[in-house]
Amino acid sequence: MSNEEVILTPEGKLKLEQELEELKTVKRKEISERIKIALSYGDLKENFEYHSAKNDQAFMETRIQTIEKMLKRARVVESSDASTVQVGSIVVLNDVELGEKLEYKIVGAAEADVLQNKISYESPLGAALLGKHVGDKISVNAPMGVIEYELLEIKLGE
Repeated sequence: MSNEEVILTPEGKLKLEQELEELKTVKRKEISERIKIALSYGDLKENFEYHSAKNDQAFMETRIQTIEKMLKRARVVESSDASTVQVGSIVVLNDVELGEKLEYKIVGAAEADVLQNKISYESPLGAALLGKHVGDKISVNAPMGVIEYELLEIKLGE
């Protein structure tokens, strides 16, 4: 992970802080207990439970370090005005070709999650939306060709 700043919404920062707390308190204890139980089984060479718990511990510790680095370099941004799209804005778009409404929250790359309709400001659509106003047309190059959107609404992020 590079030393660049990490752009987060207040919601994204809170989620990372909660995940970090959960990992450091609850998950560490759980894995420690699993290791202790697995050690009681004896021979470590063929002790699947022990190796599985140690592997989980390594992944967890790596995730803790990653989150700590992200939070250390975090810059929290909040959308403060609904007249232009910015990180933290919620946008309602019309897909011109399909005629369907789409709603996305513009977030930093660290909290992007398409399944929750959160797109990074660095993604092709996110980058094309930044600075736009209601009524603007947006064209985005996609693998299947150019997709046209109309910006219908900008809401302040929650």
